[in-house]
Amino acid sequence: MIELDRVSFWYHGQPEPVLADVSLTIGEGELVLVAGRTGSGKSTLLGTFNGLVPHFTGGHLEGTVSVEEVTTRDRPPREFAHLVGVVGQDPLAGFVTDVVEDELAYGMEQLGLAPQVMRRRVEETLDLLGIAELRRRPLRTLSGGQQQRVAVGSVLTMHPKVLVLDEPTSALDPIAAEEVLATLARLVQDLGTTVVLAEHRMERVIPFADRMLYVPGDGSVTDGTPPEILRTTPIAPPIVRLGRLAGWEPLPMSVRDARRVARPLRERLGSRPDPAEAEPGESVLTASGVVVRYGPVVAVRGLDLDLRPGRVVAMMGRNGSGKSSLLWALQGSGPRQGGKVRAAGVDPGELPSAKARKVVGLVPQTASDLLYLESVAAECAAADAETGSEPGSCRGLLDRLAPGIDPERHPRDLSEGQRLALVLAVQLSASPSIMLLDEPTRGLDYPAKAALAAMIAAMTAEGCAVVVATHDVEFVATVADRVVVMAEGEIVSDGATAEVLGGSPAFATQVAKILGGGWLTVAEVEAAVS
Repeated sequence: MIELDRVSFWYHGQPEPVLADVSLTIGEGELVLVAGRTGSGKSTLLGTFNGLVPHFTGGHLEGTVSVEEVTTRDRPPREFAHLVGVVGQDPLAGFVTDVVEDELAYGMEQLGLAPQVMRRRVEETLDLLGIAELRRRPLRTLSGGQQQRVAVGSVLTMHPKVLVLDEPTSALDPIAAEEVLATLARLVQDLGTTVVLAEHRMERVIPFADRMLYVPGDGSVTDGTPPEILRTTPIAPPIVRLGRLAGWEPLPMSVRDARRVARPLRERLGSRPDPAEAEPGESVLTASGVVVRYGPVVAVRGLDLDLRPGRVVAMMGRNGSGKSSLLWALQGSGPRQGGKVRAAGVDPGELPSAKARKVVGLVPQTASDLLYLESVAAECAAADAETGSEPGSCRGLLDRLAPGIDPERHPRDLSEGQRLALVLAVQLSASPSIMLLDEPTRGLDYPAKAALAAMIAAMTAEGCAVVVATHDVEFVATVADRVVVMAEGEIVSDGATAEVLGGSPAFATQVAKILGGGWLTVAEVEAAVS
């Protein structure tokens, strides 16, 4: 189906290749997971499959990439639309129409298919993906999970042989992510579609994957089954790290397999002791009766919230529950039709932007919206100048999150994870007393998330209050003291992290599902058995 024969690729101006002498074959009806560090070359590898690399990205390609024995060197990417369908990291950025039904038909229009064929395929795809009720909905009104399924549907209507997805679940809540992955598995099993996807949250994908391609960042690509690859990789999901710690052989790839061998470990551990609660300080931010509306849609309904210094609050809930709207309302830049917000004795929305940054910082979900200069170095220098920090402070923060980024690269040329790391560094350079992070782990690999967790711990040690709106339950279990769950603009659950995550099948971590007893992370288990 897909064959790479001694493929090497260099971007212009870079001395070292992103891919070096890569040879591999992907067969029909396989679901292949591509994993590796942020910026290691995963997206570049995916881009070679339909010729976007190098026809669109530029650069120099050696070797041969072929799909169904058609080489990408001789034809432009548009001539591979019927063979390879591509869904990018941000589905909304890839939409070209306004309504679901129109988006599903657009690709077929470009292929010149007959109207009756188009109509039939649209109906089949709506039913296959379970989105028939969305057919006339505006795309911008859909939740992240719905948008992701529409994005998949827009390429499926062209009946491609191969479906390539870049971080398809990175912005989805756990339930929506499971729905998207179940849909992809059904395409592989029922239609024989070849699915290749890059994903940092491997714990979601591994149970579905037939094969795994590991991209370490030195130009090579290691090919094998998930158990073979994960036995030695420096990055691994919690279930694999727990298996390594417990000495399970073979390493389990699913919660079901792990539970079958976990009984001795469960009996040895017993129940997790309740952590000592720190004395709460005075509130650094209070919100009362906050209301946010977008026309007739009420995103936040009279919500009350208080933040304490040195504490991390995780905000969770399905896509569209109002998390991002609340963060913008707290920060002061977003709409707020009712209620009061007080931080440092004032409403952040009434402060000049330079002063507001030092009180409440916000890293939005679309982090690249905050990047406007021509190079990474310029962004870092501007952040240092605007905040009065020592030169190099922002760059130091960036290197802790995503080391090795070329300072002369344009921010728009970075990977999704690298851009997020840059924006995080820019915002953290202001040292705000309250930090709001909207999906901060999107596009970050496990080591980068560990670095982010360390930075959050350092911020809270200095008295900063942190709010993390995320779907990443493993990250929440690592950093959060308190979890707030939202639904339809209201808080439906608010409590200690172990209480909320441990008692929820939707938000439970892999360790909680395997061991129970209040255990949430591998680090907790390691500390208990050492």
